[in-house]
Amino acid sequence: MTDTLLYVTFLLHMETVSADDERTDAVFQALAHAARRRMLDIVSRHPGISVGQLAAAFDVSRIAVMKHLGVLEHAGLLRSLKQGRQRKLYFNAVPIQAIHQRWTNSYSAYWSGQLLQIKDRAEARTAPKHQGEQTDHGQEDS
Repeated sequence: MTDTLLYVTFLLHMETVSADDERTDAVFQALAHAARRRMLDIVSRHPGISVGQLAAAFDVSRIAVMKHLGVLEHAGLLRSLKQGRQRKLYFNAVPIQAIHQRWTNSYSAYWSGQLLQIKDRAEARTAPKHQGEQTDHGQEDS
């Protein structure tokens, strides 16, 4: 009898997973791998980069890069546009913003931003950067 109840409970839980939760899971899965995060960094800094140019930045096969790109596209973090024989890649921040909005409000977002600025300034003092270089949080050092 107990086994049957556990099984029914599990099935009911599985049915309540929403499409939003599935999209969120896909984003977290995509961001869980360091190579995919690096790919997003490169694409966000170089909008319209070709798949070949991106693949050249990695020491893995083009097929491995394509698999990573598939995960990122499935999560909605990358958009591709075919131009002739090339695929141009573009970063899509909307899924990350949706996750951010799910767990923050304007008050917490403001104070989180302030804390990140303090962190960036403290780190800049311990690790000098070249003047004009941007920090991880988009603030320009001066």
